[in-house]
Amino acid sequence: MATLGTEVQTPRLAAARIGSDVGLLLAKLHSAGSVLNNKALADFGLRERSFSILTLACSGLEPTQRELADFLSLDPSQVVTLVDDLERRGLVERAQGKQDRRAKIIVSTAEGRRMHAKARTAMDEAELAQLAGLSEEESQELKRLLRKALWGAAE
Repeated sequence: MATLGTEVQTPRLAAARIGSDVGLLLAKLHSAGSVLNNKALADFGLRERSFSILTLACSGLEPTQRELADFLSLDPSQVVTLVDDLERRGLVERAQGKQDRRAKIIVSTAEGRRMHAKARTAMDEAELAQLAGLSEEESQELKRLLRKALWGAAE
């Protein structure tokens, strides 16, 4: 199995045709990254999903719970549980939507923004470890290509 860090080794089984399957490669990259990310977030009592919610709450975009569920490909009930936990911890709050007063938007609190800044630093370090086999230019190109594949937008 490949190791993440300064020396990346190709596993023997990657020579099989499955080693060229985009879905498998993305799934394996995500799986390995999730381990690193969740380790980095553990000191903050967060995991990838809750960090994603907190990041979007800190964005200033005032997402609704429905938008969070759609964007993160989560069931709305999962988002409710994640927001409940972050709200209980004083990191986010539900507010009345400005566009649709029936919709609840999720916004960060001052404590949520402080926590997010610290957790973001830890996540950036985890990303550097995960992509250590790539140059800075390659890392930026990978991100650009992933955004293009997901949303069709070239930057």
